[in-house]
Amino acid sequence: MTPPPTRRRRGPGVPTTPLLPRKGAVRRAQMITTYGVGSMVAVDNESFIVTGIDSWDVKDAPEIHEHRLARTLGVKSFRLPPASDEKSRDGVRVRRFPLWHSCPECNVLQPVRKFNSPPGTNECGDCKEDLVPSRFVVACTNGHLDDFPYWKWLHRNNREDGATGACGGTLKLTTNGRTASLRSIVISCSCGVPEVSMEGAFRSRALTDLGVRCEGRRPWLRDAPAEPTCSEPPRTLQRGSSMAWQPIVRSALSIPPWSGGLAVRLAPHWEALRECEDDQLAFALKFISKNDPNLESISVESVRQLLEAEQAELEDLGEEPTHDTHRLALLKQEYRRLRTPSREVDGTHDDEFVCEQPTGDTSPLGEFGIVDPMLVKRLREVRALKSFTRVIAPDSALEDQITEAPIALTEQSWLPAMEVRGEGVFLRLDEKRLDAWAAQEGVMHRVERIRANHERLLRERASDPQHVPPSPATPRLVLLHTLAHALINEWSLDAGYPAASLRERLYAEGAGMAGLLIYTATSDSAGSLGGLVAQGEPDRLATTLRSAVRRAEWCSADPLCIESEAAGAGSINLAACHACVLLPETSCERNNGLLDRALLVGTPEDLSIGFFHELTGD
Repeated sequence: MTPPPTRRRRGPGVPTTPLLPRKGAVRRAQMITTYGVGSMVAVDNESFIVTGIDSWDVKDAPEIHEHRLARTLGVKSFRLPPASDEKSRDGVRVRRFPLWHSCPECNVLQPVRKFNSPPGTNECGDCKEDLVPSRFVVACTNGHLDDFPYWKWLHRNNREDGATGACGGTLKLTTNGRTASLRSIVISCSCGVPEVSMEGAFRSRALTDLGVRCEGRRPWLRDAPAEPTCSEPPRTLQRGSSMAWQPIVRSALSIPPWSGGLAVRLAPHWEALRECEDDQLAFALKFISKNDPNLESISVESVRQLLEAEQAELEDLGEEPTHDTHRLALLKQEYRRLRTPSREVDGTHDDEFVCEQPTGDTSPLGEFGIVDPMLVKRLREVRALKSFTRVIAPDSALEDQITEAPIALTEQSWLPAMEVRGEGVFLRLDEKRLDAWAAQEGVMHRVERIRANHERLLRERASDPQHVPPSPATPRLVLLHTLAHALINEWSLDAGYPAASLRERLYAEGAGMAGLLIYTATSDSAGSLGGLVAQGEPDRLATTLRSAVRRAEWCSADPLCIESEAAGAGSINLAACHACVLLPETSCERNNGLLDRALLVGTPEDLSIGFFHELTGD
């Protein structure tokens, strides 16, 4: 990462190329999930904010193509975050933030520019000690970010009526060390006002009650004007808090016909081919192949088939597509492909999607309600950073309601993304058995409690509480979600996979979908060489399912866990805790929400509400 170039006067002996010192490094994958645009990165004793993608130098960054996801997000392509070494001048730009720092020696608290630091350093000009960036920042739900107003916090209720302007004193920050709480962090001023601790600064209305309003600043966007019309109340956050930056990442699997070598070779030219009339395809393809020898063997008919496939996918979106219809269309297309065997063609290894039926007898899986399991021997997933939120966690159900902070000041034709390759196991439940189970009164009652709590949470987070979409919580979704967690935990114990290396992908929201995909994928290898696929063979899968169900019968937190009336963030879980079915956040697509272990095995009072209750007991 490199900070933006400093402005220097040109003159004799002064190079025209700005000096861009390197300020640390992160992995490319972290630029999507952990340290993306708008996030704050700690580098040694300094703190920086990652700037928008319109300031990145991506001329050498590899381009990624994923047709369906690009159409959903309204871009032409994706790019890997740029990589740079010690000698290169490209890469991801960062800016210093927060701007308020303190000196651990003299305790002075002020903007960093007032410390008179020697060029190229971040130290106190008087004490020669490294400065400490402010631990606290201010953010709002619209994504704005600013320094904590220390002067206003200290001088509250200590100014004469009608007084304006600053007092002219010097602020100091000290820690008395008596406790680890905010009460021990004390702010004082040389003007003589009583010192004040940071206790209470995190209350939701702490800053609003002082008359502090959000000034609409966006320090991650170069030359971005402030948005002073922001009406959201500012909130105090710790600089390293997860709520200071929550990424909105969208992903899609590469499926036929876009997963084959033909689509990959045509991807850079697809925009031009799409605009051609049917009788112009041959001429356009011939013209393109002159500059790209890889296209010489492609027939007009194969291109026409891709165009027809694209048109069929557009019809799935309807006449007025929304964020939700785009997302559901992606899942439905993947669900259809996961149910259809797709073998490797001609052994060329060009196919990014290979899905086959198990070779063994699948009849033992009938008692579990599993039908037609599939072994996904090869898959590719593209994960793109669309935007981010602050203060509140993103929720796919509120895509049209929450304010997403932009990752660029000007519209871009690309988004930062990463591609991962791996393998997985796809399971589908018998829909007739599933529907009969979901119609039980006890099942509906438990899911209704989850749904009610979720819709209450959605209303609290929505910009317009009167127009909140319904919660996706249904018996089918909660059951499949909890089953996926139980299987991931079981495979992490039985097959040696860390739980964080496995991920779930649920297919339960749209009509006619009742499946789940558990997969492992990494960005720096070709998957796990068959280890997870081997767990999907019928004999092993039956053993794993039986063990997962028996393990779900009992939790070390029982009876509190199984009798819980509400659990988890926002109370959108029932019987689910870290001792039974919760997973690392990277493995779950719903932030460990909408889970209930009782829907797998039942409760002591009513075993029948468990989908697998016949397999429980001695």
